[in-house]
Amino acid sequence: MRDYVEIGIGREARRAYELRDLSIVPRRRTRSSQDVDTSWHIDAYTFGIPLVSHPTDALASPEFVIELGKQGGLGVIDAEGLWGRHASLDDAVGRVVSSAKQPFGIVSEDQYREYIDAGQRAVRALQELHAAELDRDLLTERIAQVRDAGVTVAVRVSPQNARELAPVVIAAGAEILFIQGAVISAEHVQQGGEPLNLKEFVGSLDVPVVAGGVFDYSTATHLMRSGVAGVIVGSGESETVTRVPMATAIADVAAARRDYLDETGGRYVHVLADADMTGSGEIAAALACGADAVMLGQPLAQASEAAGRGVYWEAQSAHPRFPRGGVRNELSGAQVPLEEVLFGPSSDPWGKLNLVGGLRRIMGKCGYTDVKAFQKADLAIRT
Repeated sequence: MRDYVEIGIGREARRAYELRDLSIVPRRRTRSSQDVDTSWHIDAYTFGIPLVSHPTDALASPEFVIELGKQGGLGVIDAEGLWGRHASLDDAVGRVVSSAKQPFGIVSEDQYREYIDAGQRAVRALQELHAAELDRDLLTERIAQVRDAGVTVAVRVSPQNARELAPVVIAAGAEILFIQGAVISAEHVQQGGEPLNLKEFVGSLDVPVVAGGVFDYSTATHLMRSGVAGVIVGSGESETVTRVPMATAIADVAAARRDYLDETGGRYVHVLADADMTGSGEIAAALACGADAVMLGQPLAQASEAAGRGVYWEAQSAHPRFPRGGVRNELSGAQVPLEEVLFGPSSDPWGKLNLVGGLRRIMGKCGYTDVKAFQKADLAIRT
């Protein structure tokens, strides 16, 4: 039963929950983490770990995308980011990183003012870098570099530019297409332009499509009926027009997946959770709410292969008129190899390193050996 509360005269709101509000209830039998299988499948592709990188240039150097693929995850390239706009990707990212230098341990008004100024300088640098014209040949060359490394190639385009850019990135070697915005629907309408009807568009492509973000049952159902292979719940860490608590949003979209499965007689659409997750506990909670995999951003910025060298931002930060989310230095210590971020060993007691090892331990201690079974775990609300 849905829980509604009165927030004013004649106005009600549904009570919803964040991932941090939940606890996973262990079963009567525990299992070894070595017996836990974290693999998942989408279309014809199999991945050893249920982790997908958020499509941001703060993470996606070619080295990062290739290494994440080799470690069993999926790295996503932003076709509208810096990859196809600047011949020297390192120099472009380095400009943002140098602009974002912020003081640690703020104890004075001057240090606080410098902290604010640094964030604004970095956003302005991003906006200026994204104003450069997109070079399709350069983008094609860099996507081919990842393809030639033998890992699965995933590329993100926005709903506004999907019709124009999707053929370019698919021809370059993209095997999975992400059509991703802060908020998306099955039909994107814009004044003076032809609306993007996802059902017609997805049907015209030869690669599986993952689309999002969505936050509710109805929109997710419409996307599933358009033929997508996966639906993204949420929009990362950036502020958007909606901030539906993610535990509730994931559960709602998982319910849409179940009903669509019945409606179609067996067509399964995967659910990817794109939320503000900082460690293994929240990753586990997202999967227990019904996600098949999670999109991670900030936790992966610790990796030495990450382009931003510990500085993190998302695509919305570069919007020319309404940037959302900041550019932040998320690194409190030294960068470590991506393999260590994912599999350890770790000396961090807060679950921010050895993310997959922590996930396996949680699943095993709660009595589950695979993600599908873990999606049915009993949950409790923390009071």
